[in-house]
Amino acid sequence: MATTQPSGVPVKPASRGGETLTFKALDKEDPEVAELIRQEYRRQGRTLELIPSENLASPAILEALGTLLTNKYAEGYPGKRFYGGCEVVDEIERLAIERAKRLFGAEFVNVQPHAGSQANLAMYMAVCKPGDKVMGLDLGCGGHLTHGSPVNFSGKLYEIHSYAVDRTTELIDYDAVQKEAEQVRPRMLLVGYSAYPRVIDFARMRQIADSVDAVMVTDMAHFAGLVAGGAYASPIPHSHIVTTTTQKTLRGAWGGMIFSATEEWAKKIDSSVFPGTQGGPLVHAIAAKAVCFKEALKPEFKEYARRVIENAAALAAKLQDRGLKLVSNGTHNHLMLIDLRPLRMRGRPVQDAADTVGITMNKNAIPFDEAPPFNPSGIRLGSPSVSTRGMGAEEMSEIGDCIGDLLENIDDPVNRDRIRERTLDLCNRFPIPYALD
Repeated sequence: MATTQPSGVPVKPASRGGETLTFKALDKEDPEVAELIRQEYRRQGRTLELIPSENLASPAILEALGTLLTNKYAEGYPGKRFYGGCEVVDEIERLAIERAKRLFGAEFVNVQPHAGSQANLAMYMAVCKPGDKVMGLDLGCGGHLTHGSPVNFSGKLYEIHSYAVDRTTELIDYDAVQKEAEQVRPRMLLVGYSAYPRVIDFARMRQIADSVDAVMVTDMAHFAGLVAGGAYASPIPHSHIVTTTTQKTLRGAWGGMIFSATEEWAKKIDSSVFPGTQGGPLVHAIAAKAVCFKEALKPEFKEYARRVIENAAALAAKLQDRGLKLVSNGTHNHLMLIDLRPLRMRGRPVQDAADTVGITMNKNAIPFDEAPPFNPSGIRLGSPSVSTRGMGAEEMSEIGDCIGDLLENIDDPVNRDRIRERTLDLCNRFPIPYALD
């Protein structure tokens, strides 16, 4: 019989560790792949997932994703397809669009981008010409690869002028951004982050953009679910264009979207997605997006978004109680960064050690990090996934103690065994929200 966790996600009583996971066709046709999926199911079920960009999509989303909709080619848009037989998938895409508009209060949305980077690529093509000046948050200060990293298309095709955080507060200095914008006069001011633990003043950023006649684009991939749940300010009223993913805090399957508060950019965005950067849309993924939006429109999703932020604050407080240094001295959203320099540690060995005790988090650069990117001076962690499992402030405190104990004696196998017992207990008390058997 199905039950409901505090997260509002319906669950069946889970077989601990997924030992009974079975497939009808896959076990027969490809048992090797089937067993690898079982292994990943066990790993997720027995691990506290603290990577802030990961979450747990619902059973309904997974069912929509794994359908025969993947058989259908649907190049174009509803009512304007290049192939026949699209009358049903037209309705699916229209439904996803209507729900996304209601959820985020936007007049225009394109739900076809395959992922966040594809959404950003199409956005660049709609706004800029190759070589145009773009200002975005520096990757080392919490930005994203697509915000101007030299190894990414954004850094290769456009003239990037990155803005940083203040060295002392590790917060965005809006006066400094204003001054830089006046000097650079960018075509686009790109706002958003992948590792900035605070709230952004979108109204102030729009003032800066308008003062230099720049297009303001916000990448809300990390905090879209918090916006949908009313727990984080929306960038849509202040931005010309907004991009996002559908996983992360929105708790959907992998995918991307592009919004605009008005229809002004609609035609350019649509043509930049198709035929500009993509061919046929992933219709099964669009169906999963539609389910995701319906879930996020429910009242219980607002409770989930609120709890994500509360849990992040509780975890941050416990880590600080244990003497750990957090970038910007805390968090106002779903993520935080541990500065490992006072411990004379690096991110990669800490990430690897955490894996052995059932805690998944990722190595990450901290502002003005002098360590190499593959072994930086920080660790990034967050609360979305464990909040989906139904954990609250008490469990966040326990997780914080586990992390503190690990860092205090990281090489002691006995210490690791004790921590592993505690993380397994938490996983067993708060199982992942589906049993696929």
